[in-house]
Amino acid sequence: MSFDRKSVINDISKVGVTSNDQGLIEGFGVYVNRLPADFWRGFGENIMKAVPTDLSDAAWHLLYNAGHECGYHTGYGIVNSEEWKAIVQPRVQKAPEDVLNGAFAVFTGWGWGKTEIIEQSPERMVVRAYDYYEADGATNGTVKRNMAPMICGVAAAFFELAYGGPYPNGLNKAVGQQVKGIETGDDYGEFVVTRVA
Repeated sequence: MSFDRKSVINDISKVGVTSNDQGLIEGFGVYVNRLPADFWRGFGENIMKAVPTDLSDAAWHLLYNAGHECGYHTGYGIVNSEEWKAIVQPRVQKAPEDVLNGAFAVFTGWGWGKTEIIEQSPERMVVRAYDYYEADGATNGTVKRNMAPMICGVAAAFFELAYGGPYPNGLNKAVGQQVKGIETGDDYGEFVVTRVA
């Protein structure tokens, strides 16, 4: 029997969340904020617009790194939370494969992007993302470069939690690359994560 990601997404999306008076939401062993997706997308876009063209790769990498480190530590909190133990863990039959699928089901259930793993091994993973917030508002095909560093960084982080070794020493054991993007006119975003030596 394969991992039932649809039921995880369904159950995760029913978890009630409320923010405190500072806009923070406690759940899944972490704090997340309740800021609109437009804020975060605009944050990245504004950084990219503010740098000269010759620094755009460096700026994208800084945004990727922020998503990567956040995804690593937040991901660890998620897979060790009471919510994970109640909703996802009972469906895990094969680790770490099902754990990774569960992590992306949570990612999808939280509304960050409709994501799925299409290829997975201890050396490489390919994730596709449909309707992700980093592409919201982009006029398909008019953006010159792929602009989903958060999803790319989180994909690498989740891979490291599965295959990089015990937390927190698994960080920087993989690297992610965005190879397709809705924002540049593709039908979906695609992210390739590979293990590094």
